[in-house]
Amino acid sequence: METVVYGYVHGASLLADIARPEEGENLPVALSIHGGRWYFGTRRDTGAIDVRQWAGFGFFAMSIDYRLVTCSPAPAAYQDVLCAIRWVHANAGRYGLDPDRIYLIGMSSGGHLASLAATLGEGRFPRTGGWDEYPSTFRAAVCVSGAYDIVSLDWGAGWAPPGEPFPDAREYASPIRHAASGNAPQLILHSDDDPSIPIEQVLRMTGALEAAGAPYRFRRYADRGHMFITDEVIAEARDFIALHSG
Repeated sequence: METVVYGYVHGASLLADIARPEEGENLPVALSIHGGRWYFGTRRDTGAIDVRQWAGFGFFAMSIDYRLVTCSPAPAAYQDVLCAIRWVHANAGRYGLDPDRIYLIGMSSGGHLASLAATLGEGRFPRTGGWDEYPSTFRAAVCVSGAYDIVSLDWGAGWAPPGEPFPDAREYASPIRHAASGNAPQLILHSDDDPSIPIEQVLRMTGALEAAGAPYRFRRYADRGHMFITDEVIAEARDFIALHSG
């Protein structure tokens, strides 16, 4: 495992852990976005993938830290995710990566950020962190216990960009508002008894994706609570990625 700087913002480094198989070229990329309601969490906690494990699966694995709202208001976290994707494109030759097979894996607020990338893309947010000449495109997203309508969440109040009306900013940052046929494919994993993000909004999200003709797969559970990156989640994610690897 190696720690790299994937971007610089206001003189501060954005860090990620990376790992790759000992051999191989044209590797698929698993890019992990941890949870924590944008307030807390790190690239090495249970809301993130184990990069060594995913390297063992044959991936170039990357788990990022991003700016938290306790020090950098939204949309900083989202801008950092897009910066990390651009870093992968910029460094594909150096690490032997396939830039057409980049997969986001986000949990909780990280699932929100992954889903927003799959639906909105860059949107109206300026690029920060570097690698401005590279794209922020990717193949598909895995959203574990994600949030899709932050307007209706109590902790959605943490999404407060300076100088923007709160309801407008939160609506714009809600993936459900951007469901469209051109979205990147999403795997949505959620449990009925999730205490942090009600299943009701997930059902509205899948309904919006269905109505728009957007590509998605939904795995609904009854009793998994607020799901982390468990063995079950990993198996579902790998199966979904295999479907979108061609």
